[in-house]
Amino acid sequence: MSVSLDALVRANLDDVRGRLRRAAERAGRDPGTVRLVAVSKTFGPEHVRAAAAAGQTEFGENRVQEALQKIEQTADLKIRWHLVGHLQSNKARKAAGPFGVIHSLDGLELLERLDRAAAEQGATPDVLVQVDLAREPTKFGAPPDEARRVVAAAAACRAVRLAGLMVLPPLAEDPEAARPYFARLRRLRDELVAAGTPAALLRELSMGMSHDFEVAIEEGATMVRVGTAIFGARPRPEA
Repeated sequence: MSVSLDALVRANLDDVRGRLRRAAERAGRDPGTVRLVAVSKTFGPEHVRAAAAAGQTEFGENRVQEALQKIEQTADLKIRWHLVGHLQSNKARKAAGPFGVIHSLDGLELLERLDRAAAEQGATPDVLVQVDLAREPTKFGAPPDEARRVVAAAAACRAVRLAGLMVLPPLAEDPEAARPYFARLRRLRDELVAAGTPAALLRELSMGMSHDFEVAIEEGATMVRVGTAIFGARPRPEA
């Protein structure tokens, strides 16, 4: 007997929420301090609706154009959208309004464009500074010294609201391989707070995906970005 999309997504969400809760409890944390962002990239609006029907309210997308279509198709739902993928400066205007949270702020030019666009649109998105801790040529993010400058500038913006930091560790089969990067991001946050950045502006640590979110929670994640574990294997692009 085939399982409906709604039932499959609900079961997967229940499993992920249980794993999230247990990881938080192992770390002596309140599970309510960790937000689950369901990453719906490459999946259709019917998947978003299935997750929303199961109580999911936070959704993440990688590409602005794909996200805007999905946001329009699900405009009747009471959900919040996160941009978790790289944001090009020339897409800042399109991203400033529809997204409640932008995880991939990685430079001063992008910050300036995003803040200006948000102010013009009357929007106040939360922004996270993406930090490049592994120096992988294929990944985006600001090196730690540059990230400190972006944090300082974002704290003084008129429209966007600095909310924290984000990291993408190198992909590895063993979730434990990501732990040092999660720990380093937490330490960087603590250093910035000790140096004078208000803790409220660095309250979020966005780290951890389907294969390593439990390790991320143990290291202090407040937002985990989970796609495959909720929606299944991503559709293969057509040749």
